[in-house]
Amino acid sequence: MTDAAAISELAVLVNIDFQNTEFNEGLEEFIELVTSAGLEPATTITCSRNTPDAGFFIGSGKVEEIKQAVIEKQVDVVIFNHILSPRQERNVEKVCQCRVVDRVGLLLDIFAQRARSFEGKLQVELAQLRHLSSRLIRGWTHLERQKGGIGLRGPGETQLETDRRLIGKRIKTINARLEKVRRQRQQGRKRRSRSHTPVVSLVGYTNAGKSTLFNRLTGSNVYAANKLFATLDPTFRRIELAPATPVILTDTVGFIRHLPHDLVAAFHATLEETREADLLLHIVDVAGDQRDAQMEQVNLVINEIGAEDVPQIEVYNKIDQHGELSARVETDENGFPGRVWLSARTGEGIEGLLDAITTFIRSKVQHHRLNLPASAGKLRADLFNMGVVRNEEYGEDGGWMMEVDIESHRLDQLFRESGLE
Repeated sequence: MTDAAAISELAVLVNIDFQNTEFNEGLEEFIELVTSAGLEPATTITCSRNTPDAGFFIGSGKVEEIKQAVIEKQVDVVIFNHILSPRQERNVEKVCQCRVVDRVGLLLDIFAQRARSFEGKLQVELAQLRHLSSRLIRGWTHLERQKGGIGLRGPGETQLETDRRLIGKRIKTINARLEKVRRQRQQGRKRRSRSHTPVVSLVGYTNAGKSTLFNRLTGSNVYAANKLFATLDPTFRRIELAPATPVILTDTVGFIRHLPHDLVAAFHATLEETREADLLLHIVDVAGDQRDAQMEQVNLVINEIGAEDVPQIEVYNKIDQHGELSARVETDENGFPGRVWLSARTGEGIEGLLDAITTFIRSKVQHHRLNLPASAGKLRADLFNMGVVRNEEYGEDGGWMMEVDIESHRLDQLFRESGLE
């Protein structure tokens, strides 16, 4: 499904209620995903089951119903709101004589349309190839025939084996390129670490308003739209919260319920930015019906990428869509800001969020008394450039007695870089 072709494509949607919240997917979100992919829903077929059917995922009667809908509506594709096995996908295709795409394939298609950067395109292609490698047979018999004929006789390698080998080779090439991108990202993180500027990462369910909030805080024009996965590529901006209190904000890819493992693995280099952050702003769509479930899903992905120990501030966005909600900051028993209620679209409550981030950054600051030798001129200059010096006196040995307010780990790093203790 390409961007140009998808606009005119009709789709039959299939959603099954398994009476189990662990396996069920939201129908509203499913429709949003389909329209985000550029497809037009022709009809939606629903049913209830206790367990999936081994052959068709749904019952044979429902498969016939899908087949009739395909014929009557003259649709191009059938979309399942669930993850199908290659066998189930192939069996439904054979009966309906129509393309069948499961939830993973739908997400991969959306990601392919949204990817803009070189890295993003590589990540999406990697996830697509991993997904495709288990679905090569798809009922096309020519893939199972031996090569033959003049100029094609050889060791008897089947077309299917050739395709698998070529896909494996391409995956290896992409992994090598992504490894180079990862090294470049690590260098970028080292540069940011040397600048001793805290990193604040925006995370949240897709379409929660991360990019809109990012633009509001930074004055940027990152693409933001009321659709799922509007942006994929991470963006960094430096802002000044207050005098001598700079931070680097980063906007990351949105999460979704049952995010395919291949996508998490493919975007691991991008998601590492979340793991290395000093603070996470967990953006929540306060207007969403599945708010709690979405927050739980985001935290599951955060745990999966190893960022569960990074402190969080929950940011409840879109209060302008609820007249009874107002902008406010909620603190815990220690006075630490835990929740901020705001509207990224109107700007209401933004000052409260900035104050909350500032409070967090400054809570990590400690008062230190330093006795620097005369050889530590560069370290002294760095401390002044960072704006953390409260008082300074000259020492008897030509050095300096200084009082500074700075995070302990940043001070330790400065001393290590200067070769001092």
